[in-house]
Amino acid sequence: MQEKPHKQTEVQAGETNDGRGSFKKKRLESLDALRGFDMFMITGGAAPLLLLEGKTGWGWIDMVADQLKHPKWDGFTFYDFIFPLFLFMSGVSMVYSINNSLKGRATHSQIYKSMFKRMLILVFLGILDKNNPLTILEPGNIRFGSVLGRIGVACFFATVLYLNFPSPKKLLYISAGILVVYCAAVFLIPVPGYGAGNLSFEGNLPGWIDRTIMPGRLLQGTYDELALGTFFSASCLTIFGLIAGDTLRSSVTGEYSKVLKLAVMGVLGVLLGLIWGTFFPINKHMWSSSFILLTGGMAFLFMAFFYWVIDVLGYKKWAFFFKVIGVNSLVIYLGTSLISFKYSSERLFKGFYMYAPEEWHAFYQSLGTVALVWLFLYFLYRNKIFVKI
Repeated sequence: MQEKPHKQTEVQAGETNDGRGSFKKKRLESLDALRGFDMFMITGGAAPLLLLEGKTGWGWIDMVADQLKHPKWDGFTFYDFIFPLFLFMSGVSMVYSINNSLKGRATHSQIYKSMFKRMLILVFLGILDKNNPLTILEPGNIRFGSVLGRIGVACFFATVLYLNFPSPKKLLYISAGILVVYCAAVFLIPVPGYGAGNLSFEGNLPGWIDRTIMPGRLLQGTYDELALGTFFSASCLTIFGLIAGDTLRSSVTGEYSKVLKLAVMGVLGVLLGLIWGTFFPINKHMWSSSFILLTGGMAFLFMAFFYWVIDVLGYKKWAFFFKVIGVNSLVIYLGTSLISFKYSSERLFKGFYMYAPEEWHAFYQSLGTVALVWLFLYFLYRNKIFVKI
């Protein structure tokens, strides 16, 4: 007999109980908006602020711009949070899609097959995205690590866990175990030529693993933060998303209690991440255990805030801009790689900004690029064109 992922009474994805035993459709709009905010940052929304750095004389602009750059190695900026947030949201949305499949009487094996197929498609699209051009006849020059590939593999791994370990508490124990084992491995397993516990760019354990077993080329020659060595720690963010999604789906927990529960988990994650960071430094490139807890905690807090404001309080109009992006996240991620919106912006708008000082041209061009990207997505939204895998 197939075991359901939860013992409690559940509301299926996109539905709410009306109190009379029937259900009505209700989309989790906060998730669309938060995904849109995240994709906005990933696909160029941060560029105008970056291009304002040093031009306005306003210190706060320069401080914000500094937060939109990745540190070279150790350290943390807000921009480091953007991809972890997407991994987290992937876990949240999976809870809804998997339970919809179970409601439709899909078996576990059917769900595994579907998610495995999705994983292969995302891995392929990721390779296509990260290799320009894709050198089919020179596999040694192909970069196999990618953002989309990591999402696909992490989601398949999380699906296996979710269907076999129904309790959120068990999922939390599993993710904690992964992070502890990863930390122990980094500090206890010696890297040839560097020894154990080396946290440098050249001598860290995940980098050595990837140089040894990863096919193709690595992003930085000897290191690639999206390769195999950092997969398991990064996947914990998707597991955290499963826990958040389980909380949001619950029909026995009130809306404000959900917000409070998400917020408490968020604060605990941030605090534990900062404490762990005194021993195992916060490092996005290594996806260190402290980095996972910090960004996981932040993701819980962002999810709590968006859910509270949009789905609980009902303030939705402000989020429409992000929602248009969030419902077609795959399209815009690949679209900004394959379509030159920047070129179109220059062709359309340079006649207006060409009279401004030349140092401002790139800023105005980037504003035009953002506008064109959003209008393209709005066209898809108005015509109900949504591309999903």
